[in-house]
Amino acid sequence: MNILEIIEKKTKGYELTKEEIEYFVNGYTTGEIADYQAAALVMAIFIKGMSDQETTDLTLSMANSGDILDLSTLGGIIVDKHSTGGVGDKVSLVLLPIISSLGVKVAKMSGRGLGFTGGTIDKLEAIPGYRTEITEGEFIDNVKEIGISIISQTKNLAPADKKIYALRDSISCVESIPLIASSIMSKKIASGAQKIMLEVTYGKGAFMKTIEDAKKLAEQMVRIGKLANRETNYILTNMNEPLGYSVGNSLEIIETIQFLKGEVLPEDLKKVVLELGANMIKLAGFGDNIEENKTKMLENIKNGKAYQKFLQMVQRQGGDVTYIENIEKFGKAKYVEPMLSKVSGIIKELPANAIAKYVCDLGAGRVKKEDKIDMQVGIVLNKKVGDKIEEGEKILTVYSNKPVEIPTDLVVIE
Repeated sequence: MNILEIIEKKTKGYELTKEEIEYFVNGYTTGEIADYQAAALVMAIFIKGMSDQETTDLTLSMANSGDILDLSTLGGIIVDKHSTGGVGDKVSLVLLPIISSLGVKVAKMSGRGLGFTGGTIDKLEAIPGYRTEITEGEFIDNVKEIGISIISQTKNLAPADKKIYALRDSISCVESIPLIASSIMSKKIASGAQKIMLEVTYGKGAFMKTIEDAKKLAEQMVRIGKLANRETNYILTNMNEPLGYSVGNSLEIIETIQFLKGEVLPEDLKKVVLELGANMIKLAGFGDNIEENKTKMLENIKNGKAYQKFLQMVQRQGGDVTYIENIEKFGKAKYVEPMLSKVSGIIKELPANAIAKYVCDLGAGRVKKEDKIDMQVGIVLNKKVGDKIEEGEKILTVYSNKPVEIPTDLVVIE
């Protein structure tokens, strides 16, 4: 087999065989296929597309390029959850303790953030002492004993995907539905889940800008799941404004704690959490009625079981639970400045992309992988889209460790 022949075949729009795709993935992972040759093939895929079978073969080849996590010793059905990302997205932090408190086993590997704000792992590391990097044995033991563990992705999970993703980024070939879908699903399959629940976001603060493109991506991943023998379901989430009230690492942990205690339940965040959770409970075989599953979730917030599960997870992984029990212990940013409305009216927009860029500039996100995150900084929204506002009333509050200049493009008022 020859990489030049494979490149030529795809540039002419022909379908690649499973063997040809495996040859490319294995050769590029080991370094036998050069970057410039891989770039040529990726560009051809970007232009010509891939069939469902090709995309599935690429997914499985990337999943099998490194470790496959064996979760069989946990017993029962393991359901994984993935979001395509957004602004103020603390869904995993809120959702997973709730469903774990209902008996669904949660074995979750999450990523760090690049751009916008931190990822789930960065947010958890805002809790002093919380260990996100533990051995596979500890990870499995945690799930066996308390029903939940959230850790960072292992270094050898789908290494081919990491390499191909970096290449795609460097040659402007990121926006390809087959390549995005195979990248996401390869990591989910390598993570050992039998069933997969997806949250595909769309809008100004998401990768997919339209609901139509988000649906195409979601349905592509469902088809991959079917061909790979992994039952997969999805919901679509509007990400034109930030999810919930907080954007920033420790600020989102604080909002998570308040949500799990039932003190602050932002309507948009609550809707996403209940929809995802009800479907995960169904996939795990713990209840077929979606509305009943939502009721069970709300009940475990009300009775404190969801909060106790979060507390248990933090303690188990070395986190200082006194911060969870008393959110005032989280470090405060040096500057806390409100943005006041100059007019009365209705909040028409809180553009997620503008807010994300501003919060990243404050230090809450990374531009480069090696950038250090400032856990204290970010924004807390005092209003959401559709809310009335009076002149002089607070729109949002900025938390910063450098002098604050608040740009006017963070809100549109009519």
